[in-house]
Amino acid sequence: MRIACVLCGLALLVVAAPGLAQEEDGTVAPEDFVILPWGWTPGDLQQLEWIRECGFNLAGFVDPDALDLVQQAGLQAFVSGNHVGDAEAGLDDEEIARRVGELVDRVGDHPATFGYYLRDEPSSVIYPGLGRWKAAYKAANPDRLAYINLFPNYASPGQMGADTYEQYLERYVEQVDPEFISYDHYALMDDGTLRDGYFQNLEAVRRVSLAAGIPFWNIVLSNAHFRYAEPSPAGLRFQAYTTLAYGGRGISYFTYFAPKVGNYRLAPVDQFGNRTPVWDMLRNVNLQIHALAPAYCILRSVNVFHHGGEIPEGCSGIETSAHLESVDGENLLVGEFVGPDDQPAVLVVNKDLHISTTFGVRFKQPGRVQLVSPYQEGAVVDLAGEQGWLAPGQGSLLLLQPE
Repeated sequence: MRIACVLCGLALLVVAAPGLAQEEDGTVAPEDFVILPWGWTPGDLQQLEWIRECGFNLAGFVDPDALDLVQQAGLQAFVSGNHVGDAEAGLDDEEIARRVGELVDRVGDHPATFGYYLRDEPSSVIYPGLGRWKAAYKAANPDRLAYINLFPNYASPGQMGADTYEQYLERYVEQVDPEFISYDHYALMDDGTLRDGYFQNLEAVRRVSLAAGIPFWNIVLSNAHFRYAEPSPAGLRFQAYTTLAYGGRGISYFTYFAPKVGNYRLAPVDQFGNRTPVWDMLRNVNLQIHALAPAYCILRSVNVFHHGGEIPEGCSGIETSAHLESVDGENLLVGEFVGPDDQPAVLVVNKDLHISTTFGVRFKQPGRVQLVSPYQEGAVVDLAGEQGWLAPGQGSLLLLQPE
């Protein structure tokens, strides 16, 4: 069933959302918004069913032999089998086509194949080779995606093979010709601070993805390791809603399964295969994304600004707003969008990880401000009373219904 909620006059209507694919159970399809447990997923039906139950619409990266179980669990996945290391990036076109052809012949028509895993965090030095691998998959299996994930903006020039992060992103688009940009940025630290550069990374990726006309996906934290914070409901909300405010069309969680090494802990599924309290926290956030998706995924990002408190370096304030005359509230992030009929919409996010806040907005043009509920299957309700509160890290998607 494909639905989106809008208001017509004073009545709540549920109408078709043009171009928006949604599953029969009301979840968003990965073609429109990816929710991915980042990492390698075992061929275990119980674990795959838990992934689906947790609100994911992809199963992660799987061995070709696991695809039948992935399908049985109602999911799709990226197939691993041709990891493109530095040596593989240097292969000639004939050998690349042969290797790609063998895997595509084996799994290309399988209903659970969403795409193919190629590489994580490559240097731009191998972009030409990755571009040839991506082109080979596109030629052999054009309806599937080639998965590559990029470094965050705190990677060194040596890691990126580029002097600046902007060069790293732009060369990727030019030399690989991707169908989406995926990157990772782990920003929540165990001393309670936010890593410098988180919003600047979103700014840079958003800018390049808009210029290229392709979506972007953000990989965020869902376990504690190194000096990163233990997951919390506020932290998970913050990472998801800031990604949405910047116009992201996918979110991946690193990692869903806890690695059996070092100080990794409190992943959604622990080292013994058991669900942890983080599993329920993550499910709650994923279900909110599913509820918002019918309305969100037909919007187009036109601006992002920060309001109330310090504006991060390289980011904008309300003076750039396309839709809003004023905003009430502190420490807010505001993503601005337009709908298919140029209907204004904004997503307001509480950036504070500890304190709830009230907020309010005044649009530049007249109309009725309404909220897309993340809890009532995307129902649209008036922005009034308790709807004007935001929990730590929470966001609210608002639509302006013309008078």
